Amino acid sequence: MTDKRVVLVTCSSAKEARKIGRTMVEMRLAACANIVSAPVQSTYRWKGKIEEAREYLLVLKTTTRRFGQLREAVLKLHSYDLPEIIALPIVEGARAYLQWIDDCTTLAKSKKRGSKRARRTPL
Repeated sequence: MTDKRVVLVTCSSAKEARKIGRTMVEMRLAACANIVSAPVQSTYRWKGKIEEAREYLLVLKTTTRRFGQLREAVLKLHSYDLPEIIALPIVEGARAYLQWIDDCTTLAKSKKRGSKRARRTPL
């Protein structure tokens, strides 16, 4: 088991998901934000009634250490009274990717001159 987490957040719009995702990465609370570009159909009980909604799924990668701050930041930015914020453990993963999550969620340190940082590129 690692100390890394995948956090699921459903949002009312792709715009809201982008705003929250970008803010989490900018604040170093998440290493990465993925948005499922097609809406998901949600069915849920709210205030005693069965509701249905089109929502956008935001997937964030973070650490256990940063999750509490991430949760509070999402709550401040989110339009829902009770947003879904669920953290799932990352049991295993590629060592370099897990280290990258750590690097991205650690507060910035002074960079050494001449050091090169590997860029994460999509497959």
